[in-house]
Amino acid sequence: MFEGVAIDVSPGGAHESRSGLQMLNPRIWGAFHRAHGSRVAAIVIHPTSNFMGHYLLKPLADRGISALGLNTRYVASDESLIFERAIQDLGAGVRWIRSQGFERVLLIGNSGGGAFVSFYQAQAEHLDIDRTPAGDTVDLLPEQLPPVQAIALTAAHPGRARLMECWIDPAVIDEGDLFASDPALDMFNQENGPPYSSAFMTTYRAAQIARLDRLEMWARSKLRQIRSLPDGPQDMAFVIHRTLADPRCVDPSLDPNDRPPNVTLWGPPRAQNYAPNSIGRFTTLTAFLSQWARCSRADGPVSLARTSVPVRLIEHTADASTFPSDNDEWARAAGSRGVRTQLKGGTHYLTGQPELVAQMADEIAALAKAI
Repeated sequence: MFEGVAIDVSPGGAHESRSGLQMLNPRIWGAFHRAHGSRVAAIVIHPTSNFMGHYLLKPLADRGISALGLNTRYVASDESLIFERAIQDLGAGVRWIRSQGFERVLLIGNSGGGAFVSFYQAQAEHLDIDRTPAGDTVDLLPEQLPPVQAIALTAAHPGRARLMECWIDPAVIDEGDLFASDPALDMFNQENGPPYSSAFMTTYRAAQIARLDRLEMWARSKLRQIRSLPDGPQDMAFVIHRTLADPRCVDPSLDPNDRPPNVTLWGPPRAQNYAPNSIGRFTTLTAFLSQWARCSRADGPVSLARTSVPVRLIEHTADASTFPSDNDEWARAAGSRGVRTQLKGGTHYLTGQPELVAQMADEIAALAKAI
């Protein structure tokens, strides 16, 4: 059985929640699986996904490691996520763990949680942020961000901005038109592949960065414009069309691992690229700058390199969204502090793979008991 956890957190922006109750009395919620007699507790967290039912919680408790599946205030709200605020929520979770008498804390960064926990620990060890990328003040205090003793990364993306660099469709020629497209840059145009040539990939990757940078320039300009208006709004919502166009999802010879061709985490690549709800589809100017733009500070490997704690890097070899080059970069960032292992045949979510969940739990429990 688990214990429900409710933790009060610092108030944030005026529109970060559509719930008046949450705005007036902001709280985050978690599910705690307590292993009696353990001196170490783990926190499994993601910036926006609900991890209260995470598959690692009970297996870790069964291995003597208490585990908290914790949500941030932005659960199910990618459109409003501000990373500089979300790390305050994680800090509140670490403080709660400490209040329960645990001596040591381990952060588990699964999927998009990898960059998040790395960003948190980097700021916990070297706090240097007082504003968001949009220029808004964020009152981060050292006592709000107690450092932890170790980090485990599993199927970890290098960061939301890094995902967007590789996933955004560079063939879009009109941000207001879902279908306006340059055929020479369209990965779904069979004249371009698969297989995709190295020349096409070089051009394609450069065009992806160019589109993302154009969006950042537009977002900054629009933010200045609306904030200059008398009694004007402080933020604005917008849509980013076609954000799941990574050629690696179609051509497994690129950055090869054990994944099959023509898959994403959510379905066929072309359908997901044009889907009405996909990665980064709905956002605001301030949230875009904090999480999806290249100015985002929540870069996983860059943050991890600024930390000093032991790191366990667990690679899922059949992952269709976190690739070998991503794990290589994490490993370089961890350096001599890192231990890298593999879950052979592991998909991103380990759905229907209980033996690999058990293997992962063994790896993380061993790390926890060693700190």
